[in-house]
Amino acid sequence: MNPSAAVLIIGNEVLSGRTADANLNHIARRLNDVGITLKEARVVKDVPESIVEAVNTLRKAYTYVFTTGGIGPTHDDITIPTIAKAFGVAVERNLQVEEKLKTNTGGNYTAATLRMADYPAGSRVIWHGEGFAPGCIMENVIIMAGQPHVMQVMLEAALPLLSQGTPMHTLQVDVWARESIIAEGLEAIQSRFADVEIGSYPYRHNGKAGTALVCRGESLPVVEKAFKEIKKLLEDLGAQTRAA
Repeated sequence: MNPSAAVLIIGNEVLSGRTADANLNHIARRLNDVGITLKEARVVKDVPESIVEAVNTLRKAYTYVFTTGGIGPTHDDITIPTIAKAFGVAVERNLQVEEKLKTNTGGNYTAATLRMADYPAGSRVIWHGEGFAPGCIMENVIIMAGQPHVMQVMLEAALPLLSQGTPMHTLQVDVWARESIIAEGLEAIQSRFADVEIGSYPYRHNGKAGTALVCRGESLPVVEKAFKEIKKLLEDLGAQTRAA
């Protein structure tokens, strides 16, 4: 069994529509690469009670929880103290991070700058080679920034510290056919391959109906076998494959 995970996106700006989340897709792809199964994603406002409830629920349900957002220097960056509250611990200043922030700013820092050296007591700093403050791991909760470039650096630094499983293998074919035409045969194939996730995703392109068919699983030979049956189904139905 691969480790499981949830993503908790924290930020009023995402829920208001002001900012489009750019992190979930990247996290999902990278977790897939290392064999960690993403099972849930939530978005919550910058409200302490909401964050505490979500963190405590998710960390009990999954192997890992990845949070993004709310760890900057401004008044509404409340993720660190709120997650500390969820664990019932204090917030402590990491002196090594503080010194790095002072050095990296060339001495041009404020008290707000140094707030980014504060972490929940008992957490593990996720060191990386960039000039900004690192994220941290509090038990099974990985706390990261919301800015995509910064989040990606923090994620890459965190992944080697986590238990990993078997990467998922994915095969896909796109066809010019309505999903309803494929549905019955696809259901029959899925019933024979319980260890393979088979999904169908309809779309329209230039006014033409198409469907993307995706097979995912831990065993490449099994995925390939299921995919071969899907290709045979499409051939029997006379569905035209869409060129990449």
